[in-house]
Amino acid sequence: MLKLNAIQSGYGETQVLYGLSLEALQGRILAILGRNGAGKSTTLKTIMGLLPLKSGEIFFEGKPIAFQPFDIAKSGIAYVPETRDIFPSLSVRENLEIVAKRFGSSGAVWTMERVLELFPRLGERLENGGTQLSGGEQQMLAIARGLLMNPRLLILDEPTEGLAPIIVKLIHDKLQELKNTGLSMIIVEQNFGFATSLADDVAVVGKGKVVWTGSSGEIRADEEVQHTWLGV
Repeated sequence: MLKLNAIQSGYGETQVLYGLSLEALQGRILAILGRNGAGKSTTLKTIMGLLPLKSGEIFFEGKPIAFQPFDIAKSGIAYVPETRDIFPSLSVRENLEIVAKRFGSSGAVWTMERVLELFPRLGERLENGGTQLSGGEQQMLAIARGLLMNPRLLILDEPTEGLAPIIVKLIHDKLQELKNTGLSMIIVEQNFGFATSLADDVAVVGKGKVVWTGSSGEIRADEEVQHTWLGV
């Protein structure tokens, strides 16, 4: 579904990715794991056109990916960044309506009604501003906004960062619900148990390259990979 061939990218003159290759398959969850600074978030930002692709190729559904973030989003990829990027001065309703109006259409799979069914807490907070939400509520809103783009691929960067354990479990359960619908996902996550309990496939990134690939079951059983590349 999404294929990266030997991509190189970074920030200005600082190179972070050195010929990274991986593939995310349709209807499955790919977890990208690695230590801090390994290049995980850089990979996602390069996919989304937020960092320049210096060399290599990125294909989505067999076609070269666009270079502008909005065009990439229109092609069917939604991105939920670590920073969540909601509009803090707008209400929950306004945050959702902006996306629904831009990406919604008749017959859309994801509507305002459906995301509020998935996250009923947001329905209770519709008139509250973004700054009035807890970290967990902001993450729910960020995911809901991503879903309203009606993506075929949902990409999440550190969805549990800074969240209380009870909210981590809630986010896990909601992503499991999405998985059960057949939605393809890529998740970058530091929480090893969270990531491997959801993922079908795992790619471990180290020093700007993919250093290990396999199933979630395989990496849970491989203590050497966990210790060497993840510090688990």
